[in-house]
Amino acid sequence: MALLCREGAERAEQRAFLEEHLLTWVPDFCADLQRCAGTGFYRCVAQLTLGWLKLEEGLLQAEENAPSPFSCRVSTPALDRILEALGKEYRIYAPKRFPGRGARAGSDLVRYAPIRSAAEIVTDAPSDFSAKEIFYPVNQTMLYFQDDACRESVLSDQREILIFARPCDINAVRRLDQIFLGNGGEQDVYYRRLREKVRFLLLECGGGWDTCFCVSMGSNRTEDYSLALRLEEGGALVQVKDPAFAPYFEGADACAYTPGFVEENRRAARLPVIPDRETLKTASGLDFWKQYDERCIGCGGCNTVCPTCSCFDTVDVIYNETSRDGERRRVWSSCMLRDFTATAGGHRARSTPGANMRFKVLHKVYDYKARFGGEEHMCVGCGRCDRRCPKDISFYDAVCGFTQALEQEAEHK
Repeated sequence: MALLCREGAERAEQRAFLEEHLLTWVPDFCADLQRCAGTGFYRCVAQLTLGWLKLEEGLLQAEENAPSPFSCRVSTPALDRILEALGKEYRIYAPKRFPGRGARAGSDLVRYAPIRSAAEIVTDAPSDFSAKEIFYPVNQTMLYFQDDACRESVLSDQREILIFARPCDINAVRRLDQIFLGNGGEQDVYYRRLREKVRFLLLECGGGWDTCFCVSMGSNRTEDYSLALRLEEGGALVQVKDPAFAPYFEGADACAYTPGFVEENRRAARLPVIPDRETLKTASGLDFWKQYDERCIGCGGCNTVCPTCSCFDTVDVIYNETSRDGERRRVWSSCMLRDFTATAGGHRARSTPGANMRFKVLHKVYDYKARFGGEEHMCVGCGRCDRRCPKDISFYDAVCGFTQALEQEAEHK
């Protein structure tokens, strides 16, 4: 059953396996176990197993009976009215243009921000920052302390969250979910309480941009969305996948729209093959990384715009010098910063920009996959770090160059 889920088998296939195999004998076995087991532990295990199977059967049946997605065409005024209606229940975010605020003189900044109309949604340029700061804020207060008392922070806005996002960003969120919710057995409550409010509205990506390599990373497609939109002149084509949004599109003209995905980027990444610890040791010791000692200035800009970077510092802020009142915050941090690995005694596990670059690259295209299994790497190929770097260092070139250097080293052995 786990294999069918991992391989993305159709729900009907999963249900057939459940009914034709597991449910033909496991319930009887669990009943025998509850009757014959000598300890309460095994009786409870039997009860849990049976309950899980019944729950799984019910969920699969409910999904099969759920309304099918439908598509429609709406005009721009109609879409704006829908956004206005949604805004009463949801906070709505999308890539939005801020003229003159780009990283380089005279350039614009495209960043995820609240919107009120379809005209504000940027579709002709990639966003400079990712959507993660909506549910994983740059600066987040976790708790407040006063004298000997302490209280956790609460959300000031209880509305649900809608995010217009492209496939790479939606896939990036799944990586963050793995880190914050599926790593180590305990879920991060501060991440979860915002993340569970999020629903995605898929924005078609067209042909991508020069810095993209999402196809190489397998992040060019996704099915994790409530609505899909293709914004056109005068309106939009919409696919309604989540029944909760169907009432907003009642009376719209039906059409045959299905979202399209990028099938080929302008560039394709060559990813390293690291099958064992010996190869990993070789990869870590390559002279290839030394070039970044001179090129990289350790500003951390690449981590700031990356949709899958998750590192943070925890800091206590005291309101004034004589006060015992304050708050504990977590603030984004960066593995590329000089003091990221510094300890109290002054030692640094990684003391050069080249060592930091090695860590980042291996984390994105080896460590994550090795830790969590599956076929996904941490990097989603969005290309933001290439566009952000003030020294024009390309992460794509770093990955491809590293792969080539590792292959050449293997040939010499």
